[in-house]
Amino acid sequence: MMNKTFLPADILIPSGEKCNLSAWSVVACDQYTSEPAYWEKAEAIVGDAPSALRITFPEIYLEKEGKEERIEKINSSMDDYLESGLFKKYTDSFIYIERTLADGTTRKGLIGKVDLEKYNYMPGSQSEVRATEGTVLERIPPRVAIRKNASLEIPHIMLLIDDPKCTVIEPLSIKKESFEKVYDFDLMLGGGHIAGYLANSETENISAALTKLADKENFDKKYNVSDKGVLLFAVGDGNHSLATAKECYEQVKATIPEEEWADHPARYALVELVNLHDTSLGFEPIHRVVFDVNTAHLLSELSKYYDISTDESDGQCFTYVTATGAGSIKIKNPSSNLTVGSLQSFLDFYTKKYGGRIDYIHGDDVVRSLSSNLGNIGFLLPNISKSELYPTVILDGALPRKTFSMGHAHDKRFYLEARKIK
Repeated sequence: MMNKTFLPADILIPSGEKCNLSAWSVVACDQYTSEPAYWEKAEAIVGDAPSALRITFPEIYLEKEGKEERIEKINSSMDDYLESGLFKKYTDSFIYIERTLADGTTRKGLIGKVDLEKYNYMPGSQSEVRATEGTVLERIPPRVAIRKNASLEIPHIMLLIDDPKCTVIEPLSIKKESFEKVYDFDLMLGGGHIAGYLANSETENISAALTKLADKENFDKKYNVSDKGVLLFAVGDGNHSLATAKECYEQVKATIPEEEWADHPARYALVELVNLHDTSLGFEPIHRVVFDVNTAHLLSELSKYYDISTDESDGQCFTYVTATGAGSIKIKNPSSNLTVGSLQSFLDFYTKKYGGRIDYIHGDDVVRSLSSNLGNIGFLLPNISKSELYPTVILDGALPRKTFSMGHAHDKRFYLEARKIK
């Protein structure tokens, strides 16, 4: 039986003759959320050229005025791009990609569509496609407002497979020279380089390898379980974007007969599939910065919320940074198995009671820079091993939100491929 969850898609890519792909492709919207200078540079590079920047909503602007007008402009730009003949359509296709990162390593991936019927982001889910981090339900409606009337999706969603024998994606690298190359260009602002190859001749091999990975007997033996649903695809990036696609699909389902569900484009979401064991794939901690607070008061409240220590005793350890100094803290009575979960629990409590804004930051240097301003406090968190990911999600459920990032901000997925969803 062939895998029916991850499938070839009708993929749209701007024609290189009509579009500068280096200006078209921009980093995921949830990056650089406290660094407006990055997005100003992206705007300057794009100018008036066709760009994914015009059909996505950088989260740095989500809380600013004019959100409704920006969404209307996004939708109209999508329609304009479709009507202008900007895109070349690759029907029922997989695209194998190689992304050269800033450090020179290469990440291998595969573009296709995932069946949203097989995805459930709620706690306790046993679905084949599962969230790895907690989904913040209140973050979904603003994203639904963007997607619900959109004619296109252009994703930054990355799904992971736990494929230590490298049976699904890696064999494509050996055969890529026989594939049609569909793009090959440099990404803006330190994003590295990307090349894509049409892998349609390998559809059956890809599906067969995924089916073998999903075998229940093999799964139970691999993770030493017997009463768990098979987790084949774990959401590595874009969890809230995939949850938004799911919510929009559920809304569509409520308006059409059941017999039309199977073929409706909203049932699927375009994603990149990556092997957890890809040698370029590193897990980086996502740090926290809290803005507009009395930092001394926050630290005082932390010492009331938890039994904390600054000595060498056992506990969950992290570093705090303020304009007046830095220090280490150990929580001796944590509320979560992971340090990030214990800290997040306190920060949620504190900001709800006393105010302040939490942002989730990639990179130690950015945290230290932002925390050098009075009224801000940064928290530098330890990393988790990627080998812990699947066992933890299978046994304990989704990790606390914003637990890890796969690489630095400039290594995140860039918007490039699109798909019609109406």
